[in-house]
Amino acid sequence: MNRLSFIGNSTLDAERLRRLLTGVFDVQFVELARVGGERPDRFTVIAPDYDDAPSLIKLRQWIKLRPKDGRMVFVTRAESRVENAQAHALGATGVVHRPIDSAELLEKLWDDIAVLGDTTPGFGALGHQGAAAAQDSLRDIFSAASLGDALKATAIESAGAAVVNDIEANGLSTWIETVRSHHSQTYQHCLLVTGVAVAFGQHLGVGSADRKRLSIAGMLHDLGKARIPISILEKPGPLDQDELAIMRKHPEYGAEALKTAEGFQPEMLEIVLHHHEYLDGSGYPHGIGGNEIPDLVRMMTVADIYGALLERRSYKPPMSPQKAYDILLSMGPKLDAALVRAFASVTKVAA
Repeated sequence: MNRLSFIGNSTLDAERLRRLLTGVFDVQFVELARVGGERPDRFTVIAPDYDDAPSLIKLRQWIKLRPKDGRMVFVTRAESRVENAQAHALGATGVVHRPIDSAELLEKLWDDIAVLGDTTPGFGALGHQGAAAAQDSLRDIFSAASLGDALKATAIESAGAAVVNDIEANGLSTWIETVRSHHSQTYQHCLLVTGVAVAFGQHLGVGSADRKRLSIAGMLHDLGKARIPISILEKPGPLDQDELAIMRKHPEYGAEALKTAEGFQPEMLEIVLHHHEYLDGSGYPHGIGGNEIPDLVRMMTVADIYGALLERRSYKPPMSPQKAYDILLSMGPKLDAALVRAFASVTKVAA
């Protein structure tokens, strides 16, 4: 779970914040007078004494040490323009007012992940109802995960059925061409993986119910990215080592968000947590392998890798379906060889 530092003078305020953010953040109280001993965490909420000039000067210097993607949210009184101005002068990345509203605070801390889905590509108007339903479902999934709200299983299942119908009616190649137009790298990836997973199930001959299950898994698999800074998620270039380390936390963040949700089959949690694990034990986050990885997770890992290779990004063109498949083949013992062989039929309809 992400750690959040609460900087202030009141342990009662810290305890209230801890209750507000239960299940989303591990809140640690740091007395204002002790600021300076350690560098700032990536997530910090600060409730200073705005009349204490010496402590504010010290606080300003300390805030300059924050991580590149650090979030510094100040607590102010809504009626005080002076406090709001002081907060921004000190280096606030966001401001919330007393009494703190958890949804407002989480939006400030997460860079408002919902912004990724605000500018829709108009899938519905173009006749792609499945893509439109999946896009809307992803927006709800990411918003709920970032704000600590309950995921709506019924709505996600409905979107899953619409995706299955779309792939059956229009084929995978049309789906790929359609969803590549999404402005968000994160949404584009999730939509590609969802379509690829459904097509995989279709070519394996599984029933409609199981294809819907694969569709739901595709939409849910990366929900932990709701707790990754947008600057990393949408970076127009390769991630550096520090950014990659943060990105690799998303399976665990997703599992934390899904554990409290109701109405989902147990294997969805396995997919969210383990879709980056490899059979040879070289994956993450737990380095499990072999029989520890269920068949459905193995399928989603293949779909996830293939979908990522097909993405259109600002710094690289999309890979051809055949070249992407060649990379799957080259991964050898990392992936289920039988599933990779079976996936060849999906490659033929992706072009």
